This record gives sequence, structure tokens and C-alpha cells, in this order.
Amino acid sequence: MEINFQTDVGRKRNTNQDYAGVFKNKVGISLAILADGMGGHLAGDIASQMAVNHIGERWTNSDIVSADKAAQWLIQAIQSENEVIYEKGQSVPEYAGMGTTIVSAVLLNESYVLANIGDSRAYLVRNKQLIQLTEDHSLVNELVKSGEITQEMAANHPRKNVLTRSLGMPNTVEVDVASHLRVDDDYILLCSDGLTNMVSEEAILAVLLSDDTIEQKVETLISLANEAGGVDNITALIIHFDKDEEEDR
Repeated sequence: MEINFQTDVGRKRNTNQDYAGVFKNKVGISLAILADGMGGHLAGDIASQMAVNHIGERWTNSDIVSADKAAQWLIQAIQSENEVIYEKGQSVPEYAGMGTTIVSAVLLNESYVLANIGDSRAYLVRNKQLIQLTEDHSLVNELVKSGEITQEMAANHPRKNVLTRSLGMPNTVEVDVASHLRVDDDYILLCSDGLTNMVSEEAILAVLLSDDTIEQKVETLISLANEAGGVDNITALIIHFDKDEEEDR
């Protein structure tokens, strides 16, 4: 298994509110996490870093090896971190209202478990097809699902960035969790909307199917988003389930 990720500030923002990390637990199982923070001043940066580092640190102290336990763990850890971020936003005036998306993957020997809140996505590449595995928790996605607007209209909707769910909300936040079978040569892409708002799914698929190394694929995705305008922070994390079980990072 190979994992590589990169985050970039983009061409329009002064700060990078995206954050990502990969962590191993006591039995060598990896957790990949990506977060896209929101909030004025430095609040978004703080929220995304808190989510990734706190959940990642908790993972390093676990010994989970099964999909069922990984799913339960992710729900509990993410809901717990939601409370921590909310309380931080309440107690520090300049962090008021801060929050973050999260998309994460526990990479088990025969499966992987995804958990997400917000509009950062997970995609699967299998049989030369790109499949979105997560659902956006956004206003425009709700409008698309209800038939009020089309997918094409959603792409340029003025309230495109309004989330219906994020970490940092009061009370319990609902976490979407799903387990998927792991297949040799599958690619998993975790990414922030700074990539998907700038680069078409066709272009993303072409990059992931290319003969480049996994590191080059990450770099190309970031470059394409910047070439298209780079209006937001951009983060891409690629996982490749190759036949060699040794992780290269």
C-alpha cells in the first residue's frame, strides 16, 4: 500500500485552512485524515489541525483491527472532537463559530472504513471508473437531491459553500460511516473542495490512471487546481492498494 498527500494554499487565499495526516495504531493499521477548516482569522486553521491531530493521536493509542470496531471508533472519536472544537470556539472570542469538514479512512487488511462530515470527499478508482464514495453535507446537495436544482446548476450556485454539517456544531453531529472491500490496484482519493471545485472528475480520473508515481499524481492534481484558478486551498491524499504490502510512507 502506498500513501501520499500534499496541501497547497492555492492562488487566492493568504492562509491554508486545509490539513491532513496519516497515523498508525499500535498494530500498524493506518488512518488517513483530511480536514478543511472554516472561520475567520486563524480559526479555520486551528479547527482543521485540531481535528486531524487529536483524532490521529487517539488512533495511535488504539489497537483496532476489525471494520466494525473501526466504524464505532471513528463515530465516537469524531463526535468527541466535535465537542472539543465547539467548546474552543465558545471559549476563545477570535475562534467563535469555527468548524471543519473531515473525511477519513481506516485502511484494514481486507477492507477500509470511511467516515466523513461536510463536503470533503472520498473517491474510488476501480475498473477505470471514478466513483464518489461520500455524500456532500451541503445546501446545494440537498437542493439537488430534492430536485430543486440540477447538478449543473449546483456547480455555480451562489451558496455552494454552505454546509449542513461540520465539526464544531453544538450537540451531537451525525457522522457518515461506511465499510468497503479492499481490492488490489484500487485507488482511494481523499480531497478538499479546493480540488473538486476546480478540476473535473474526468481530469481527476485521467491523473489517477496515468503511469506517474503516486507522488507525481498528487502534485499534478494540485497543479491542475491552481492552473484552473486556485481560488481555495487544495489538498489531495491518494492511497493505492498495490500488491506490495509495505507502505512507502
